[in-house]
Amino acid sequence: MQILKWIQFILGTGMLLAGMYIFALQVFGVFKFRYVLNRMHSAAMGDTLGIGICLVGLMILSGWNFTTLKMGLVIVFLWCASPVSSHLISRLEATTNPYLDKYCSVDEAARKNLEKENEEAEEEEE
Repeated sequence: MQILKWIQFILGTGMLLAGMYIFALQVFGVFKFRYVLNRMHSAAMGDTLGIGICLVGLMILSGWNFTTLKMGLVIVFLWCASPVSSHLISRLEATTNPYLDKYCSVDEAARKNLEKENEEAEEEEE
């Protein structure tokens, strides 16, 4: 029985350390990249993956109880909410930045779609 406790401790601690490593990479990416969309991608991906792995580590350390269920629900909520909010912020940046071609390549179909959405938004304001 003592061996199972040690395995649980080693797995949980390993997951926590892996999550912290991903957080460190995320911070490095946020400060390294110059363009806002690259920074946001680094932050969003690191945030979702890092929190998920850290919470799985905490679930392993906690054992099977009601707290484990709560942490699992937090993981599900974060996996749903974080990518959606990041997508909305990046879409806002893409539609409002007139110099988007300078920082990244945009295909013609996406450019027309963004221009159409901008025109519709301007018409709604009037």
